[in-house]
Amino acid sequence: MKNTSLKQQVALVTGASGGLGRAIALSLAEAGATVIINFNSSLERAYKVVDEILASGGSALAIQADVSDERSVSEMFSKIKSETGNVDIVVNNAGINPVKPLLEVSLADFQRSLDVNLISAFLVTQAALPAMIEKQYGRIINISSVAAQLGGVIGPHYAAAKAGMIGLTHSYATMLARYGGITANAIAPALIETDMITGNSNIKPTLIPIGRFGQPEEVADVVRLLATNGYINGQTINVNGGWYMSS
Repeated sequence: MKNTSLKQQVALVTGASGGLGRAIALSLAEAGATVIINFNSSLERAYKVVDEILASGGSALAIQADVSDERSVSEMFSKIKSETGNVDIVVNNAGINPVKPLLEVSLADFQRSLDVNLISAFLVTQAALPAMIEKQYGRIINISSVAAQLGGVIGPHYAAAKAGMIGLTHSYATMLARYGGITANAIAPALIETDMITGNSNIKPTLIPIGRFGQPEEVADVVRLLATNGYINGQTINVNGGWYMSS
């Protein structure tokens, strides 16, 4: 890749206090971006990620916000603008995967999954778009899931929200293409070895054809690719060990 540096760019990673978000934040910081570590409740973990980045010579700061809440998102972007300037790269990673038996999934469960896993991506992206459009540059990277393609192992509330992420990505990719420098893509991981997966004893790596859980860094590599590439647009990149194969 000719341009693999993200220097002078600001990257916002939602849900970045641990797991997949942490790996993504570290990778983007290594590429030179100033990284905003968004967190909702895990303050100590978020500041630990910031410290890791600063210790390696990078630039980062942590900002608390409930990204499923419109007012909280607006306040977060005001803080970002005052601290670092406008956001160039958005990684919509915040998510929950509440596991329940199928017949116990309630409307409240379904709505909460939509709020955190899907609506948050809409709110954050909409807040970032005016500056991206003005600059005619931006990267929108949405973390979906193999559950959007196969149904997954969590439940319909999670699968529906993650499928919505792919539709959201397609719409942004199509509508923003005319600005030339703005791209929108999704990544659909499967069974990445984070607390969300390893904490569920019913989820086994044998579900994956290659026989192991994925590593957060393997997803972070793809995020970094999409952040530095201006010609990939409207795509869903599968990082799933061969569980779902697309043509």
